[in-house]
Amino acid sequence: MPDGRFAPSPSGPLHVGNLRTALIAWLFARRAGARFVMRVEDLDRGRSRPEHESGQLSDLRAIGLDWDGEVMRQSQRTARYRAALERLIADGRVYPCWCTRAEVRAAPSAPHGPLPEGAYPGTCRALTAARRAQLEQSSRPAALRLDARAEVIAFQDGLHGRVTAAVDDIVLWRADGTPAYNLAVVVDDDGQGIGEVVRGDDLLETTPRQILVGRLLGLPAPRHVHVPLVLGPDATRLAKRHGAVTLADRAARGETAADLLGWMAGSLGLAEADEPVTAATLVSRFEPDRLPRGPVVFPMERGVRDAPG
Repeated sequence: MPDGRFAPSPSGPLHVGNLRTALIAWLFARRAGARFVMRVEDLDRGRSRPEHESGQLSDLRAIGLDWDGEVMRQSQRTARYRAALERLIADGRVYPCWCTRAEVRAAPSAPHGPLPEGAYPGTCRALTAARRAQLEQSSRPAALRLDARAEVIAFQDGLHGRVTAAVDDIVLWRADGTPAYNLAVVVDDDGQGIGEVVRGDDLLETTPRQILVGRLLGLPAPRHVHVPLVLGPDATRLAKRHGAVTLADRAARGETAADLLGWMAGSLGLAEADEPVTAATLVSRFEPDRLPRGPVVFPMERGVRDAPG
């Protein structure tokens, strides 16, 4: 059975789009009779807050989601990420990078080949020995990048079908000493025994990178399902800038968590308009093959009670 997970970053409250993705991931796991686990991705020390974590978990419970075992926190797993990094270093797949974000943005695009426009062009991979020695002796901290060698990764996504992409030289360890997302998520999915990753389709482009990192570490790749997002009225990804998008925001308008769950269920074709439902009742109705393929616009002004499913 493919165990699933939800892994929010505790940098603020979850919005309706986040909660809908969590619901879908939970339904995938529970429909299959699999475990569903929770992971808090709190590597961003500057933005992660305990109060955001507790609020996120409370909101997930409010819409009826549960999970198995203790919550995993990335901030407690640095030694595991370091061990994975050391293995990649030993295999000759890591190099230091002194480029700042501004320098990366200003650098010419990657040379012609399989990499997409905007990919890191390998500036520090191509440094002369003299220049590298000079930088190593400076006080400028270095990040550590994967020497991806533009390897092409293909995988079958549960909604998008076959996806093929070349992998660029992603950061594995940040210059501030923090493990990077694309390394940590691979180590954690293996550590939690995740067999199926269900998440928003805005993360689809990160998947070939993570599959390559896992392959280099000798780890099995989970199955991936990238689901459509919830959009704001301007047809962009739902965000705080759109206004009342969290459970607390909607509660101030007189809407309950049950109201929002009903809207989510309707948007997934799992309930009629205004039909009272619980997360548990949706499990038997959920059919992965019938999951909507397109995004849905959240009814900001009308209120979820009045919005058609």
